[in-house]
Amino acid sequence: MSDATSNVPAAPAPTDADLADADLVGTDEPDERLSPLHEVHVAAGASFTDFAGWQMPVRYSSDLAEHHAVRSAAGLFDLSHMAEIAVSGPEAGAFLDQALAGTLSTIAVGRAKYSLLLSTEGGIVDDLVVYRLDDHDYLVVANASNRDAAFAALAGRAHGFDVTVDDESDDTALVAIQGPESEGVLDELVAADRLHPDEPVSSLRYYRVLQGTFDDSPVLLARTGYTGEDGFEIYVDPEVAPALWSALVDAGGPRGLVPAGLASRDTLRLEAGMPLYGHELGLDVRPAQAGLGRVVDLSKDFVGRAGVEPVPGSRVLVGLALEGRRAARAGYAVVTDDGTVVGEVTSGALSPTLGHPVAMAYVDPDVADRGPALAVDVRGTAVPASVVPLPFYKRS
Repeated sequence: MSDATSNVPAAPAPTDADLADADLVGTDEPDERLSPLHEVHVAAGASFTDFAGWQMPVRYSSDLAEHHAVRSAAGLFDLSHMAEIAVSGPEAGAFLDQALAGTLSTIAVGRAKYSLLLSTEGGIVDDLVVYRLDDHDYLVVANASNRDAAFAALAGRAHGFDVTVDDESDDTALVAIQGPESEGVLDELVAADRLHPDEPVSSLRYYRVLQGTFDDSPVLLARTGYTGEDGFEIYVDPEVAPALWSALVDAGGPRGLVPAGLASRDTLRLEAGMPLYGHELGLDVRPAQAGLGRVVDLSKDFVGRAGVEPVPGSRVLVGLALEGRRAARAGYAVVTDDGTVVGEVTSGALSPTLGHPVAMAYVDPDVADRGPALAVDVRGTAVPASVVPLPFYKRS
């Protein structure tokens, strides 16, 4: 099931208590923004956390149960806090080529591409998914915490191009269904005459997008996700989102689908080695440091091109497998056997799938392939750690 490499002995499966102090934390502020699905989550018994100014469900029952449901069946996530920015016009492709680190003008209609929005100095403003919906129409999906920064950067860079840049976040709800049963659940909605994609769901390949309708309301159906599993992300009108959520719950229940919160989403993406903005990515990080050099097209000019290369000796992102059951958390020091600090953890958890702690960390390049001769300072205890390839988990 997993191709993760580790010389750490197998550990008992973690419990919810083991995950209770995970990196994903928040505060319950009464004046934060609410998802169009908020009342649905309340009725389902969700616990909430602040995330980028939104009250979002952190769990419904058990972090572990929700995590395992995604790996074995399906999980349903509310991602309506994400930012959707429409880019359209005769020069939309050329504009995005200049505004982003990747080349978007050459992707075919109906395809998606992961890309980076860089500062003029080459740091990462945000990581994005870009969908090409038509010859001159693109949808840029940014992280919730970077909605304003991403929109401002794109709008500012549009000067001189025949293009419009519109923030459509408030007019868009986003629901993700992730896990091996996802396609089957959507097929149930097709059979029930509620979901009408332009092509069969089974024809939609990874990083592709279809247009269609749900209950006569337009939807975008993308085969993308952030969990390491097969799955789909569905963009829909906020007023229709509750009906879509309910239909997916009803269709997916017999297949093992459960609503899932941000806590399980965080452990899923960590196991899959997927970076999180504010942890692995930020303005002080260059793409190559984060293992994202492949995303950058150095054959073209773009904003940030001059500063995209990291300074020699800059720390690089690695995966760590730890012994025992004590998880490394963001900010914990990575040390050598003599106690010298050579890095810092950016994300960590006791992996529900693998049964031992895993972490991502930035370390000095001369120890990035050091193997087992490292440790993480976990609250004063040096816990042995081995550098292992990312991702920790890959679906079979």
